[in-house]
Amino acid sequence: MIVSDKWIDYEVLDSSKGEKLERWDKYILIRPDPQVIWDTTKSDKRWDSPNGHYFRSDKGGGHWEFNDLPEEWRVTYGNLKFNLKPFSFKHTGLFPEQAANWDYASDIIKKRKTKGRDTEVLNLFAYTGGATISAAAAGAHVTHVDASKGMTSWAKENAAASGISHESCRWIVDDCRKFVDREIRRGKKYDAIILDPPSYGRGPKGEVWKMEENIFYFLKSVAELISDDPAFVILNSYTTGLQPAVLSYMMKHLFINRYGGIVEADEVGLPVSGSGLILPCGATGRWQKI
Repeated sequence: MIVSDKWIDYEVLDSSKGEKLERWDKYILIRPDPQVIWDTTKSDKRWDSPNGHYFRSDKGGGHWEFNDLPEEWRVTYGNLKFNLKPFSFKHTGLFPEQAANWDYASDIIKKRKTKGRDTEVLNLFAYTGGATISAAAAGAHVTHVDASKGMTSWAKENAAASGISHESCRWIVDDCRKFVDREIRRGKKYDAIILDPPSYGRGPKGEVWKMEENIFYFLKSVAELISDDPAFVILNSYTTGLQPAVLSYMMKHLFINRYGGIVEADEVGLPVSGSGLILPCGATGRWQKI
């Protein structure tokens, strides 16, 4: 498993009965997690007094209950800074398990830079910009694409908080599939591509995205954007049916057969300090051109 274990401002404290107890800097949250199917003793006293608790509804959705939680606060990861706030659908604006992928991409970008090789990165379904900001901080130029104007504005705020220069990022609000199609027609190429697609979603004009139905053909289009000096492709999945082996097969078929290199795929997880287990948080596939 690929484990994001370098956090200081984030920690999974415990997990039981479909929920995880988390520390985001000094604030304690309880949020649902579908992977937590076990019922174990909740020995950590912070279960009883969280700053925020998200309750799922049997009818779908859910609601937060707050206790001295600010509307917005900030966490850091190394030299990166991220603004957080509770969403109506349980999220906080950051997926901390992705830090391992941020480090992976940053290491490759920095090594290329020491050899005088620039890295042009395309970040698709880019959300609030964790991967964008990390790659830019490592020295890449990043094109950040997301269908949500609000999320893109939030990503810009995170970039500014992290000291990322305006010239390091290009911000695009668009449906990712349409953007990729246009870039292919323009003949645009990228050295590295990051994809973090949702299981299900809609574009700004109602375009429907279903991961199982669309990802292979979309990834096939993405392969057309790879430059003559490629670095890596990272594909994340939170869709239950798309196991690491499935991601690995797709990436081997679309990238190794054409460009060579290596593929690795595995679950992504976060350590749970109270139990010592690793909480699974989806899967990731990585292709790297050695």
